Amino acid sequence: MAERQRVGVTGNDRRWAPGWWCTALALRMAGAVPERISVQHAPSGEPLDALIIGGGNDISPEHYNGDINAKVRHDLARDLLEIEWIHQALKKRIPLLGICRGAQLINVVLGGNLYQDIRPLRVHTHNRPGLLPTKQVRLEADSRLAEICGKTTFRVNSLHHQAIKSIGAGLRIVGWDLDRIVQAVEACPNARILGVQWHPEYLLYLPSQFAIFKWLLENKE
Repeated sequence: MAERQRVGVTGNDRRWAPGWWCTALALRMAGAVPERISVQHAPSGEPLDALIIGGGNDISPEHYNGDINAKVRHDLARDLLEIEWIHQALKKRIPLLGICRGAQLINVVLGGNLYQDIRPLRVHTHNRPGLLPTKQVRLEADSRLAEICGKTTFRVNSLHHQAIKSIGAGLRIVGWDLDRIVQAVEACPNARILGVQWHPEYLLYLPSQFAIFKWLLENKE
């Protein structure tokens, strides 16, 4: 019997962590072993086959030349931990998935920056957060993500008030909402990196979203 792939999942260190539980469920359903990584959850030392940078608090503005005086909820220790893990994943060339905050942080590590608050930019979409798929997203037809999801338009949930502004090196924007706010990025050829601004771990009942987790386990460039 083939050994199951091990996937690291970063996130907050709280006991009440539905993002971790749902992501772990998704990975187990896909046939992988999830490993929780946080400032309170040390890695096992076992080699990882893929890495997920999970959602959560805002990224500290010092990492992308944002307004350091703005009132934000951030976690400096978590920022530094996840930045190091992103660098390790890039060095080892293992598949890397960023979810919401995670997509933003991958972009920042690669030299991009963020809108600190997109709420004033909203015209066609709502600012109200929600777990249900109510926000429309459109993907580039030739993107890897469109191939993974099997469609170029669908609805997703929305829990963010920050978003990618300028794109990091080696990434391209492949998804937008109705306000043209970035919703998905992926690596240019020869790297396996995806970043989505929504939370697919809460949408496992949709085949297009579960497929994102299955992609992590594919052994191909």
